[in-house]
Amino acid sequence: VRMKSRIPLILLACGSFNPITNMHMRLFELARDHLHQTGQYQVIEGIMSPVNDDYRKKGLVSARHRIAMAKLALETSDWIRVDPWESEQETWTETVKVLRHHYNESLGLLQSKKEFMKNKQPIERSTEDSFLTSAQVVLPELKLLCGADFLQTINTPNLWKEEHIKEIVEKFGLVCVSRAGSDPARYINESDLLTKFQHNIFLVKEWIQNEISATQIRYALCRGLSVKYLIPDSVISYIAHHNIYTEESERKNEGDLLQPLKLHNRTLNPLND
Repeated sequence: VRMKSRIPLILLACGSFNPITNMHMRLFELARDHLHQTGQYQVIEGIMSPVNDDYRKKGLVSARHRIAMAKLALETSDWIRVDPWESEQETWTETVKVLRHHYNESLGLLQSKKEFMKNKQPIERSTEDSFLTSAQVVLPELKLLCGADFLQTINTPNLWKEEHIKEIVEKFGLVCVSRAGSDPARYINESDLLTKFQHNIFLVKEWIQNEISATQIRYALCRGLSVKYLIPDSVISYIAHHNIYTEESERKNEGDLLQPLKLHNRTLNPLND
């Protein structure tokens, strides 16, 4: 199948990226290969969206640093970029809203490209541009890229709103890269909602086991151990220069509830605030 007749696809990964690791970047590469092999898609962009500081996760360092580290790490990629929008919002933003934002952005870009093409002289148009001028413009799709442990969190009480999960799997879709020892199909079977929309969930096998955990990397850094070859050198230098991961930073948000759970409790007991 020629790439021309494929559906353009954007992959969006949400997470702490605290710090970004080689594994985070590998997820994108694995997902792109898998989606290209389906013959249906052409992956046109990867977006990393670090979570807002207001998420309140233990040990979460400031978004300013997490964005800077991701930018450094992704300098070597010609298709993945980091986007600060989610981290720049006033408060924590639900994943479905981040997906909506990026989907609208991609449509806006397509629209402006079409306008530009309309004003171009026919002689200047290349064959690649022809799909933009034809009546049936292929709209890009946006899918949420995640590790298989993400499917596990869907069954965590009060972490997700049912209607948000429905919108994510029905309107956008999931691309799940499974880690060693995880059984993504099981999590799908355990959820009626995921089972209903499983045609929109792509399960990607990770053949080379890559168990780099950002949490373990932070622990190693706190203890002054080497993390070379687990995260890019540029990120290691940045962490050292700004002294980011320390015993003190690990205690940040300690004893705090994650923002989604806090909001859920507030809905149940509005007077306890």
